[in-house]
Amino acid sequence: MNVDAYRPSPEGQAGDDEIPVMRVLALLDASRHSLAALAAAVDLAALRHAELVALFVEDQDLLGSAGFPFAREIGAVSGRVRRLSRSDLEAGMARQARRVAEALESAVAGRALRHQLQVSRGRVVSEALSLAGPGDLLVLGKAGLSGHWGVRLGSTSRALILEAPCTVVIWDERQSLVRGPLRTLDDTEASGDEFLSVAEALTRLFDGRETLQARDARQLEQQLARLDNGALLLHRPQLARLAEQDADLLARLPMPVIVVP
Repeated sequence: MNVDAYRPSPEGQAGDDEIPVMRVLALLDASRHSLAALAAAVDLAALRHAELVALFVEDQDLLGSAGFPFAREIGAVSGRVRRLSRSDLEAGMARQARRVAEALESAVAGRALRHQLQVSRGRVVSEALSLAGPGDLLVLGKAGLSGHWGVRLGSTSRALILEAPCTVVIWDERQSLVRGPLRTLDDTEASGDEFLSVAEALTRLFDGRETLQARDARQLEQQLARLDNGALLLHRPQLARLAEQDADLLARLPMPVIVVP
């Protein structure tokens, strides 16, 4: 994303069009998906003069699984099977945390951007939800497999989309944010004041706003198939309805998706 193209106001001199974002939160796990989301989060934080908070969670459920006598791990390259060791898991998480810290410092290098890394231990979704507030912007990468919400959207991302108290940006390592319109659905279900105010604020990050007339998931995919710029803004009930019609839709959309409560 070309930040200069947006020409934001200097720090401390925000204009009337400043988007009321308290912080930009990035949930990281050292995977290429989350590191792609980190790059997007850095750009968004710089644009809005917001603090960037990177969160790395040492998954207590994964650590707890090492206590089962039948727990095993399979080497991704070697294919070797060995007993799952808590000490090995903790050492691996420590290495991940270091990679995340290095990636964060590299991503913000040369920018006057307030940032911090928070490392915690617990359940990933609970830890992220405890950190997020209504005014925050949570940036997630697509990863893993999911049954109901489609391939490449992991279970953690799925849970946070459904439960987060703030706006969520769903990123994909294959995508980059190219200036274009912020697209919304023509839907009376999402015509509340809160949704409209968020849509109006986010429009200022893009080239205006475009309303789509798609009646269902199939029509929406057809309308977006040839586009590679801007973003799609959905109200959470809209996303749930579209996912019921096509569980894999979100994975195939060729642009970032922004979900508001």
